[in-house]
Amino acid sequence: MNNESIQYDCSRGCVVTHDKNGETNCTYRAGCCKLGDYNWLKDAADGSFSGLFEVRFKNTRKGIYVNDSPQNIRIGDMVMVEAATGMDLGIVTLEGPIVGRQMKSRGIDPSSAVFRKIYRKARAADIERWQNAIAREQDTMIKARSIAAEMGLEMKIGDVEFQGDGSKAIFYYIADGRVDFRQLIKAFAEEFRIRIEMKQIGARQEAGLIGGLGICGRELCCANYISSFQSISTSAARVQDLSLNPQKLAGQCGKLKCCLNYEVPSYLDAQSRIPRLAGPLEFEDGPAYLRKTDILRETMYFSYDKSSDANLYALTAAQVRDVIEKNRAGIKPESLQGERKPSSPEFVTSVGDDSISRFDSPRRKKSRGGKPARQNASRGGQPRRRPQKGPSGEK
Repeated sequence: MNNESIQYDCSRGCVVTHDKNGETNCTYRAGCCKLGDYNWLKDAADGSFSGLFEVRFKNTRKGIYVNDSPQNIRIGDMVMVEAATGMDLGIVTLEGPIVGRQMKSRGIDPSSAVFRKIYRKARAADIERWQNAIAREQDTMIKARSIAAEMGLEMKIGDVEFQGDGSKAIFYYIADGRVDFRQLIKAFAEEFRIRIEMKQIGARQEAGLIGGLGICGRELCCANYISSFQSISTSAARVQDLSLNPQKLAGQCGKLKCCLNYEVPSYLDAQSRIPRLAGPLEFEDGPAYLRKTDILRETMYFSYDKSSDANLYALTAAQVRDVIEKNRAGIKPESLQGERKPSSPEFVTSVGDDSISRFDSPRRKKSRGGKPARQNASRGGQPRRRPQKGPSGEK
C-alpha cells in the first residue's frame, strides 16, 4: 500500500485509505481519538444495554444511539444514524455495560430518555460522500471567516463540521458578547448552498477542538479527556502558594489552566493541619519569624532575622502548635539554635537560573591588537613573552 494514500483523521478517530481502483476505505483508529474512552468492562459483558451504542463524530461530539436495524453492530463500525435533518455518519466507539456508565455520568436516564436510531452500517457510497464533505471543511471555514469580517461581526469561526450526508454544516464560533448573525446565516446559505447551524463555544472548548501540547509536554487536558469545564479562579493558585504570574498560570486558551484545580483538595487538607500565626514565635533568645511553609510536608521555616532567609530553622506543624500554646501560657522555650541546625527548604526552584546562552558556542578571545590570542603548542603550550626593557631603555 502506498503511504501517500493514507490519511489519519484524529479529529474523528479514523484512518482513510484509497486503493488502486480509487475506492475509499475508512477504518476506526482508537489511539488518536480526542476524548477517547477506554472500555474497561469489555470482558464483563452481561447482556445489559445490548441495543445501545456510543457513536462519536468530529472532535468531542458524541451521543448514545439505539440499534434499530437487523444488522450486527460492533465497535469500530461506520454507521448511518438519525439526525435532526437527514442522516449523519459516525463511528461506534462503545458498547455493552460501559454505555450505562457513560449515561450515568452524563445524567441520562435510560428508562425515560428518547434515543435516536442507528439505521444501518455505512456503505461505500456513504463513506465517499462523507469524505467529500470533510474535504470542504477547511475552505468553508476560511471563506466563512472572511464573510464574517466583511460584515464587521465581533466573532471568530473556530471550526466547521459537515454532516455525513453533506446537506448541513455546524459552524462553531467564539464571541465575547451577543452576536446578531441572522444576516450571516443568509450569506452562508447563499454561498455554501447547505443548511446552517451556529453553535457558540468558549475559549476552553476551542482549545479542546484544536488540540495541542501544554508546557508539561503532554496533550492538552481539554483535548484529551475533559468534557465538562469547571470554573477556575486565582484562589486555586493562592492555596498552592504559586506565583500569581498571568503568563505562567494561563494556558493556550488565554484562561487559567485547568490543572490548577487538580491538587487543590490535597493542599486544603494539608493546610487544615497547619496553624495560623498572628505574629512571631517567642523564644528566650528573641522572636522567630515565619519565612517559608512547605504545605504538603507540613513543615514551617523560621528565622530570627525578619528580613533574611540565611539561617532557617524547620519546625513541624505539631511543634509550632506546641510553641503557640506555651506562648499563650506565658512560657518561652529556650531557643531554636540549640541542637537544631539551620536548614533550607527543599522546594527551592532553579527555573530561570540557567542562561539560554549556554547553548551557544564559546567565542574566541581577542588580544589587545585585535587578533585572536594564540598559543605556541610546539613550544610547550606557553605563549611568547615580550622582552622587558631595562631602566635605561635597553632590551
